[in-house]
Order: sequence, then structure tokens, then C-alpha cells
Amino acid sequence: MSAATQHGQTPYYFIPAPSHFPVLTATGLFFVILGAGQWVNGHGWGAWVTLFGFLMWAFILQGWFRAAINESESGLYGSRIDVSFRWSMSWFIFSEVMFFGAFFGALYWTRLHSLPNLGSLENALLWPDFKAVWPSAAAGATGSPAGIVEPFTTMGPWPLPTINTLLLLTSGVTLTIAHHALVAGNRGKTILWMWITVLLGATFLCVQAYEYMHAYRDLNLKLSSGAYGSTFFMLTGFHGFHVLVGMLMLLFITLRLMKGHFTPQRHFGFEGAAWYWHFVDVVWLGLYIVVYWA
Repeated sequence: MSAATQHGQTPYYFIPAPSHFPVLTATGLFFVILGAGQWVNGHGWGAWVTLFGFLMWAFILQGWFRAAINESESGLYGSRIDVSFRWSMSWFIFSEVMFFGAFFGALYWTRLHSLPNLGSLENALLWPDFKAVWPSAAAGATGSPAGIVEPFTTMGPWPLPTINTLLLLTSGVTLTIAHHALVAGNRGKTILWMWITVLLGATFLCVQAYEYMHAYRDLNLKLSSGAYGSTFFMLTGFHGFHVLVGMLMLLFITLRLMKGHFTPQRHFGFEGAAWYWHFVDVVWLGLYIVVYWA
């Protein structure tokens, strides 16, 4: 399982044995991509292949995570591993910053560069009916003078986005309270505030699902609603997915706390999930200002 160590002694650096988990996880993702590609191209069987891939991927990951948890609780992870975990989580969050930065950059470039350029005198002969306004919510004021973009209403900040902002900001506070309680050795208080945090995250997702229903049903706002619709749903949709991932991380950390895992001195699993959740909070604040208010 690892390099040989004396009984009861934490190894200087843990080296795991060769594992079948990476190749099986990659196989599950292969079926996800294969099925999704066929599904969007009109092949009904692609949906079942996608479902199979997701189930396989999730089953393999739970086994992989269970093995890592067992290694941690067995005392195989020393200070060197803790440092490597911190660097790994830091780089992972940095990659997520770049991910969202690309979509924020697309929104910025569309509004401040592409749209004015398309509405300039140089393009007047090519697009005589184009109006360089944002958001392009009405027919004739879109990047589609041919009228293939249906009129829609933009999503304002009140009330649903503001409610979600309060939910996420509150969840950041409750998570911080739970962290301080864990450091103080108060496991019961930690578990209580963690459950509150998970509940706030789940409520956020429910409110966002209702917001999407409202957008489609009442505002005719869709992914196909020009540049506004595509950037709106790409930014808020990917953020919602990250909220789901973060909420699941916090849920499993809470279940581990209930099993007696983590100590006031060693609890980076908790801290890593908390880092990720606070990152999700910060991204939402940017979305709330740029997408709903600007």
C-alpha cells in the first residue's frame, strides 16, 4: 500500500501503491463524452451511454475517495503530504479562477469591444439595421438584423439574485463559525453549523432553478437569446454547477465529522472544502454585480 514504515509511525512521505482508480475514472468519463456527443447529435441511445458513464464515474470516485480517507485516518499522511494537498488545492482553485476569468472576459469583450465595433460606421453597409446597445433585448436591436433572435426581457437583480446573494454570504459566515468551532474542539457546534451551511447551499440551488424556470417561461430568456443569453446562462450555469460541487464537498465533510474524523490540529479536508466554498462566494459577487446590475 505504501513505502515500508515502522509500526505506528507516520511516514516521512506517503507513496501510494499502483492503483486501478485513475484508468477506471477515465473510462467512465470516456462514456460520458461519447454518450453526450451522440445525444446532442440526435441519437437517443447517447443519453443512456451518458447516464452509464456518470454512474460508473461516480461509483469509481467514491471508492477512490474512500481509499484516500482510509489512508488519512490510518495515519499515513504526514506534514509533507499536508503541504502537497495545500498546494494542489491552491492550484486547483487558481485553475477555476482562470476558467471563470475566460467567461468574464468574453462578457467584457462583447460589451466594450465587439458590440461597438459592429455598430460603427465601418460596418453600417453590412449591418444597416444593427443597433449597438446592451442588453440587446428587442428585435432589431440585436446582433441579428434578420430577426432570428426572439425578443426577450433581461433578468434584473431583484428579488431572486439578491436572495441568492444573501444565502451565499450567510453560508460563508456559517462555514467560518464551523471552522472556528472545529479549531476550538467543539465538534457538536461544528456539525450544527456545517449542516446549516449545506442547507443554505441547497436552497441557493433551488432558488436558481426557479430563476431559470422564470427566465424561460416569463422572460423568454434562453441560451439562444443572443450574446446576452449565452453569457448569462454560461456564467450563472457554470457557477451553479460549482455551487453543487461545493455543497457536496461540504456534505461529505459534515458526514466525516459525524464519524469522528478531523482534529483541531489536522483537518485540511475541511479547510480545502472551505477554501473552495469561499471562492464560489467571491465569484458570485462578481456575477451579481456584472451580470445582474451592470
